[in-house]
Amino acid sequence: MRPALVGFVLVALAGSGPLAAQQQPPTAEAREPSLLTDPGKALWVRPLASLLVPGTGQLLGRHPRGAVYLVAEALLITRALTLNSYGRRDQDRYRELAAVVARAAYSPTLRDTVFEYYEQMGRWVESGPFDTDPGPGLAPPTDERTYNGQIWRLARTTFFPDPAQDPDTDSPEYQRALAFYTSRAIGPDFRWSWRNAGLEQDLYRQTIAASDEAFRGATTTLGIILVNHLLSAVDAFITERLSRPDRPVSLHTAVWTTSYARRHGFAAVISIGL
Repeated sequence: MRPALVGFVLVALAGSGPLAAQQQPPTAEAREPSLLTDPGKALWVRPLASLLVPGTGQLLGRHPRGAVYLVAEALLITRALTLNSYGRRDQDRYRELAAVVARAAYSPTLRDTVFEYYEQMGRWVESGPFDTDPGPGLAPPTDERTYNGQIWRLARTTFFPDPAQDPDTDSPEYQRALAFYTSRAIGPDFRWSWRNAGLEQDLYRQTIAASDEAFRGATTTLGIILVNHLLSAVDAFITERLSRPDRPVSLHTAVWTTSYARRHGFAAVISIGL
């Protein structure tokens, strides 16, 4: 009985040793590798994470420089929101100034319109009347110091055989010029005048320029934010590839200068060989 008992104990001990551990069935984690442990999937996880939130791919790979991308993202977003807020604030200011000073005498019920209209208000002292004929016919203004008068002058020089002499009002040339004028002139509901309000118009110009500059800055910052996303994603991708000696990465760069119409610039191309 003792040899059998000893043999049973030895078999039991052998079953609980390293050999038994090697013969255990694989766990669910071993059968199904995660995104970070599967080499094929992990190659894209960190770049995609950095593309969505800059710096996260680097931080997943325990690279401290990921914090630089994150901080830059936060600062850029804050700047874009701040500039957009400044642009809207100045936009409200110049529109209010136009309504209170330049348009108050002509439009009891003010209606908003396109930005080009407000730009022209800064360039011209007054729009001028749309129609100088009190009757049913349309007679464009001839005062070229006003915006509408200048539009009618442009219509005459474009369609009249002789801009100094008006053709018959029923002629095709006159009708085409009239159609050109009516499609571009300022109507009665949007008439303005800065007469005797030169200081207010100067303030209006400054405010509209500040609003325009703030919106341009916000748009430029959004472009830089996009570049930050792309750089972080490319950085994470190259880092992941360089960590695999069996899958090297080759970089090719090219830089050249351009010159056209007295404008000089440069262009750069970076290609990645996978």
